Amino acid sequence: MKRIIFQSLINWSARAARKPLILRGARQVGKTHIVRELGKNFPYYTEANFEKLPQLKKIFTPDLKPTRIRELLELQLEKPITPGKTLLFLDEIQECPEAILALRYFYEEMPDLHIIAAGSLLDFAIEKIGIPVGRVSFLYLYPVSFIEFLVAIGKVKLAQKVLENPPQQSLPDILHQQLLSLLGEYLLTGGMPEAMAHWIASRNLTQIQQIQSDIIEAFRQDFNKYARKHQLKYIELIFNSIPNLISQPFKYTHLQLPYQKRELAPCLDLLIKANIIHKVFNTSANGVPLGAGVDFEKFKLVFLDVGLCETVLGLNLKEWLLDPLSTLANKGQLCESFIGQELLAYSQNDTKVDLYYWRREARGSQMEVDYLISDINNRILPIEVKSGKRGNLQSLRHLIEYHPNSSYGIRFSTHNYSVYDSIHSYPLYAAAGLFRDSDLLKSFLTF
Repeated sequence: MKRIIFQSLINWSARAARKPLILRGARQVGKTHIVRELGKNFPYYTEANFEKLPQLKKIFTPDLKPTRIRELLELQLEKPITPGKTLLFLDEIQECPEAILALRYFYEEMPDLHIIAAGSLLDFAIEKIGIPVGRVSFLYLYPVSFIEFLVAIGKVKLAQKVLENPPQQSLPDILHQQLLSLLGEYLLTGGMPEAMAHWIASRNLTQIQQIQSDIIEAFRQDFNKYARKHQLKYIELIFNSIPNLISQPFKYTHLQLPYQKRELAPCLDLLIKANIIHKVFNTSANGVPLGAGVDFEKFKLVFLDVGLCETVLGLNLKEWLLDPLSTLANKGQLCESFIGQELLAYSQNDTKVDLYYWRREARGSQMEVDYLISDINNRILPIEVKSGKRGNLQSLRHLIEYHPNSSYGIRFSTHNYSVYDSIHSYPLYAAAGLFRDSDLLKSFLTF
């Protein structure tokens, strides 16, 4: 399955001044697969998985000298590790913290060797031991986006149209309805590569549900790896509760659990570090960067993937299959979560991206805008998400009127493209259109 991030990997591998690369992302978003695909561009590809081959960890214990480590890895793996010719992949590197530290010395003493490291729980290891500052590069991978889904099912021209179409130009209704139907299909499978690939190959709903359930169970099995024993019951309860609370201002009392914030907050943070949940921070939106105006005590949550979220909620996926558009209109919070997932997928992938929203609470007057992003001209773009065709845009209009950095707003809905006053209306399937100037997206759709 072709991924947008692949061009970033190609660019990294071609740089003369190149650092070891750490690929970050949640379990099963496709990290290992994409590195193996890159490995096909090298004369040699060597993979060291510290979870499957724990004996490899001993290689990094006496010292962190790259020459010795390279020679021993060659002998153990029986594959060549030749600078300039080999891509060395250190998978599940969180199982060997010393290997993370060794990346610094490979950069300094063996810069010609292409090294990529990845791990599903890597953020926990990095928090404990730190990272070699200035000695490594990062890329971030998220679930498969809707544009990537269109390409995977052979709808490349449609994907190009979605990326390039301006909001002033409505699509022919036959294309608009086709894309809404395909969006319903995407929301059925979600963006986890294994589930999506099986759906494309077999269209077997029972099999997709089993794969999604297996991924959820793998997440649960991971709890034992990063949570303390006394935290396990809290983290399980939070994990099961969060999908019911997505895309709304979060309060620990909403969990309806007989525990205090001091017990629950650290467990929520663990799920965020595992990249299962993303915070959407409340910001004053007084200027760019948006992070400068954040109130860290106020936030919303979105789940890693809408398909997995549906699985945890126990939704009847046959409804999506039989009538995706009607079902879509009744799933406002899932649609909002989907747009958050899309914003992450299309954003700059060499830095950690945060999501933001705006909310004003005053006596007798409450306003909220679902998302805020900034464009290349440092303008703030407020975004409202509506699951159907109706919806009040009072908050969006207020923000545009009273915040000088916002000259227009974005509405996502099942409507076709249109522009009315200061509102640019995009269909729910067209979040990629906000990133039409992205070189990575343009490259991805160039064949």
